[in-house]
Amino acid sequence: MRDPRVLVSVPHARRAAMSALWGLAARLTKLLIDAREPLIGQIKLAWWRDMAAMIENDPDALPKGEPLLAELQATWAGQGGLDALVDAAEAMLLAETDEQRCAASESFGGQLFKLSGGEEAGGKRWGLLWGAGVEEQEPEARRLLSDAKAQPAPPRRVFAGNRSLLMLDRWAAAIAASDGERHLRGEGLLLLRIGLFGR
Repeated sequence: MRDPRVLVSVPHARRAAMSALWGLAARLTKLLIDAREPLIGQIKLAWWRDMAAMIENDPDALPKGEPLLAELQATWAGQGGLDALVDAAEAMLLAETDEQRCAASESFGGQLFKLSGGEEAGGKRWGLLWGAGVEEQEPEARRLLSDAKAQPAPPRRVFAGNRSLLMLDRWAAAIAASDGERHLRGEGLLLLRIGLFGR
């Protein structure tokens, strides 16, 4: 979402909120990738869960000095739902089977798309690709990538007219269809086409 080619399609009044939300998603993703011990990862996720609760219920009590928290305080104060994103990240951290990893990946993508103004169903394919990027074991990552490739395109109505989410879903589909290989020029043209024409 924070890619300028996608963010430009977000209404100006919502850009700061979307940038902060997807900044949180990026922070949680880095936490999962860097976690060497699940217990340490859980402790860090618990802190973010507490921060999500404070953003919703007592934003003035948030700690100072953390730029991302300041962004979230400015744009998400009094709003709930961020804890669900943390919960999905924790489910991915603790997943031990292919089914659990698939469910956690779909949940993370679904919650992120829901918080971004769409429906959960719209984020499944993006979430599976995200999970493939988070998973450090190649066979498990390949399974998630295969699941993303097999995921049918969601109906456009689940994006609720949100062109940026449509762009992200189709971008994820293109990467999955290439088995994870990146084709930057083609991806750029895809984003430009959807951004201009919505298809």
